[in-house]
Amino acid sequence: MKITSTEFIKSAFEEAHWPVDSIREISFLGRSNVGKSSLINSMLNVKGLARTSNTPGRTQALNFFLINKQFRFVDLPGYGYAKVPRAIKHSWGEMATNYLANRDNLVLSIHIVDSRHEPTIQDLQLHEWLQQNEKPHLTIATKSDKLSQNELRKNLERARRVLGTDGIVAYSAATRYGRETIWKAIEAALKSA
Repeated sequence: MKITSTEFIKSAFEEAHWPVDSIREISFLGRSNVGKSSLINSMLNVKGLARTSNTPGRTQALNFFLINKQFRFVDLPGYGYAKVPRAIKHSWGEMATNYLANRDNLVLSIHIVDSRHEPTIQDLQLHEWLQQNEKPHLTIATKSDKLSQNELRKNLERARRVLGTDGIVAYSAATRYGRETIWKAIEAALKSA
């Protein structure tokens, strides 16, 4: 897909602030520091559109980005080990769950796991929730450039076994490995909506 424009729209800390229209959305979700923002930036060939940080839990709202004035990417807060108060963690979880369960604009969720590590219990829970609720999704294993080809193959096989799926795409924000496969899935989801 040719990217002609990218625009940060807003950060929404509650549902009342989500955009109210019929523009289709692709969500990006995964544990804290798994590389959601880096994936978004590299998929769009831009730097700094989605804020990246080495600090887990930096994304605390749903961040909406308008792409080609036709569809949106939505960066959800990460789950897991973020060092934030428990009440804030709980509100993030509620907001993300409400978004995933009830957002009519949502046509595809991109579930991101770290290729270097076995999927966590929370990764498995999210994967199972997406399947049980029949939500279209694609699982991406980021940071694939950090592993040898042999390590990557073994880790992808382990992730497929843990998550019970064959559909995991290896991706590297540094090399853009896997980018075309992800765009094909996004384009198919946008067309079928």
